[in-house]
Amino acid sequence: MKRKLLCVAVAGAFAAPAVALAASTVQIYGQITAEYGYVDQGDGRNKTDMLQTPGGSAIGFRGEEKLGGGLSAWFQCESSADVRGEGQAGFCTRNSALGFKGGFGNVFIGKWDTPFKQAYNAGRKGGEDTGLLGTAFLMAGSSTGTSTVTLGGVDRHIWKRRAQTSINYNSPNFGGFSIKGAYSTGNAATGSTSATLSAKPRVMSIAGYYKAGPLNAAIGYELHKQFAATATEELDDKAWLIGASYKLGMVTFGGAYNEQVYEQGAGSELKKKAWMIGADVDLAGPHSVGANYTEADDTEGTGPAPAAINGTVVPFNVAGGTGAKLFQVYYGHALSKRTSAKLAYVRLSNDTNASYTLGGVKVGSAGQDQNAFVLLLKHKF
Repeated sequence: MKRKLLCVAVAGAFAAPAVALAASTVQIYGQITAEYGYVDQGDGRNKTDMLQTPGGSAIGFRGEEKLGGGLSAWFQCESSADVRGEGQAGFCTRNSALGFKGGFGNVFIGKWDTPFKQAYNAGRKGGEDTGLLGTAFLMAGSSTGTSTVTLGGVDRHIWKRRAQTSINYNSPNFGGFSIKGAYSTGNAATGSTSATLSAKPRVMSIAGYYKAGPLNAAIGYELHKQFAATATEELDDKAWLIGASYKLGMVTFGGAYNEQVYEQGAGSELKKKAWMIGADVDLAGPHSVGANYTEADDTEGTGPAPAAINGTVVPFNVAGGTGAKLFQVYYGHALSKRTSAKLAYVRLSNDTNASYTLGGVKVGSAGQDQNAFVLLLKHKF
């Protein structure tokens, strides 16, 4: 009898955490990625192999509580998950927030992908966002988490932002239509680079979306207000984009276009345009193929570009030749519903005065081309 009671007690001890977890609203989710590539970095530079974790490698916790009357409180804490053992930055480093949602929509505060960044994804097909296969470096300067609390032009060139200290609103879905807006707080009022100004750098982002049937489309606008300062004025940058994809049978076509304007003061500005097209093709069974072409045009303006947005991020030369072209093709294989593999080739061609690089590769000399063979693995949970 004592032996039976002991077995019951032990079983109960192990079952208690499971019961508590089942009663909780907290969910664990994430994605782990690993990208291995062999890279030709250009003339005069060594060929090398690289191991990276791009494309949203993360682990997250989220939960929701029903408050009654159709109102819910929710939270999310998402952190980077670098399986190489590098880049361990702590908790809530990615999309993380506290919010309330109901019939009015969704209002939340925290660190989150801007509506402008989310709009880009409507048209991205045939290519990845970051890493060696990333298209964001040419299209939008990069795709990453950023801070608005430092003046002096830091991260002025990045338009696919995960903005810190932001207030966000997502509208309800109206027959496929929805609107999202975000506004970052002015936490940097004391960080001015000018003794006569008190700039408060902010990100203001808005986008509209339509998703129904085979069509997914979006248009967005973003203002980087007072992101840089001179002795007499704060400078604003702005950009707009349009992107769309359409599924026709086993082929999904997509494309996007954007324009960026960087204010330099005294009526001077730089303009940059970029666009991409691509396609994903679902073949029989687990097989797929795809391709993407991305191009950054010459930066236009009166020059010279401020050092903070010059170089690889917004290359400028009065003689031109500051554009670049990126082409990639891939074969994909779905190992399961949650695990996939992709084998790809990518080539970057720089114009004479441009020095863009493949994602993760260090800056090289202007006019150099780069290419890589890449194996990308993804596992979602």
